[in-house]
Amino acid sequence: MARRVSTTALASRVGSYVTTTLAGEAVKAYIPPPLPPAPPLELGRLLGLIDRANRAIGRLDGLTTVVPDTNLLLYAYVRKEAVLSSQIEGTQSSLSELLLFENQAAPGLPVDDVEEVSNYVAAMQHGLRRLRGGFPLSLRLLREMHKILLKGGRGASKTPGEFRRSQNWIGGTRPGNAAFVPPPPNRLMECLGPFEKFLHDDTESLPLLVRLGLIHVQFETIHPFLDGNGRLGRLLITLLLCEKKALHEPILYLSLFFKTHRNLYYELLQRVRTEGAWEDWLAFFLEGVETTAAEVSRSVTRSLTLFARDRKKIQQLGRASSSALRVQEYMQKRPIANIAAVSKSLGLSVPTVTAALHHLSRLGIAKEMTGHRRNRMFSYSKYLEIVSAGTEPIR
Repeated sequence: MARRVSTTALASRVGSYVTTTLAGEAVKAYIPPPLPPAPPLELGRLLGLIDRANRAIGRLDGLTTVVPDTNLLLYAYVRKEAVLSSQIEGTQSSLSELLLFENQAAPGLPVDDVEEVSNYVAAMQHGLRRLRGGFPLSLRLLREMHKILLKGGRGASKTPGEFRRSQNWIGGTRPGNAAFVPPPPNRLMECLGPFEKFLHDDTESLPLLVRLGLIHVQFETIHPFLDGNGRLGRLLITLLLCEKKALHEPILYLSLFFKTHRNLYYELLQRVRTEGAWEDWLAFFLEGVETTAAEVSRSVTRSLTLFARDRKKIQQLGRASSSALRVQEYMQKRPIANIAAVSKSLGLSVPTVTAALHHLSRLGIAKEMTGHRRNRMFSYSKYLEIVSAGTEPIR
C-alpha cells in the first residue's frame, strides 16, 4: 500500500490569502504556491493510473499515425473538444449547430454561443501553428490565443488578450460571497512568472501527464484573464500533449470527462486550494485521460470502419461511383456541407455534386437536413452521430 500524504504535509501545500477591499467589503484572495507541490507528490498510488493513461494515449496516437489523411479526423474532433469545453462554461451549442454556423447556415441559433465555440477552434489552431513553427508555449502565446478566444461574442468586452487589471471571482454574485477568489491583479505576475517557468522546465522529472494535471489546476487557480480561463486552461492540456509529442494531432477531447463529472471536477480543483489534495485531483485527471483516450480510439475505429463500409456501397454504383466517392471523401472531412461548397472544393459541377449527393442519400450515407428545395445542407449522418456522442448541451 502506497503511503498517503500526511494531513500536516497537505496543509503546508496550501497557499496564502491576502485581504483586499472591493465595493466596500473585505475579500480574501488566494495566492497559490509555485509548482511543483511541496512537499513532493506521493506518486506511489498513482503509478498504475499513470501507466494505463500513458498506454491509452500511446494507442490513440498510434491509431492517428496509420490514418491515410489525418484531416479526415481533425475537423470534427477539434470541434468536438471546442463544443464540450464551451458547454462546461454554459454555452448551449451542439456540434451540429457549430458545423452549420461554419457553413453560414444556422438561422435562429444563439449566435453568441456558436461564435464562442468557433473562436475556441480558431484559438487552438493558432496555438498549434505557433508551436509547430517553433514558438514556445509561453505567457505571450496564451495572450495571443486568449485574444482569439474572446474575439466577438460575449467576451469581446472582457479585455481579450490582456491579463486582468481588476479582481475576478468564481461562483457567487460578488467577491464577498464567491466560492473562490483568485489572486488580486497586483499579485498576478508573481504567480504567472513561476507558472511560465514550470511550463517549459525540461529539467523537471515528473511524468508528463502529472505535469499536465498540475499545470491545468495552477492556471485555473491563477485565473489570469477576466473571462475564458476555463476554456483556455482545458485547451492547454491538448496543446501540451502535442508540444511534447505525446500526440501528433489534437484529437483528445478531455472536456467530455470534465463535463460528465463537472461537479467532482470543480470540487477537486477547490480541494487542491483548500487542502493541498493534489493526489486526489491527479487520480481523477489520469482516469479522465485514460477513459477519454480509449473512447476516442473506439470512435476513430468506428469512423474508419464506417468509411470503408460506405465506400464499398458506393463502388457498386458503376459509372456514378467516381464522383460519389469524391463527395463521400469530402464529407469525411466536413460531415455537414452544402452543394456549392462541395462543388467549389472538388472542382465538380453543381449538377454532378447534386447527383452524387442524391446517390449518397439513396444509399443512406448522406442525409438532407433542411427540407428546403434551395440552399440545402447535407450531413454524413452516421459519421456525425459517432463524433457527436456526448456533445448534447447541458440543460
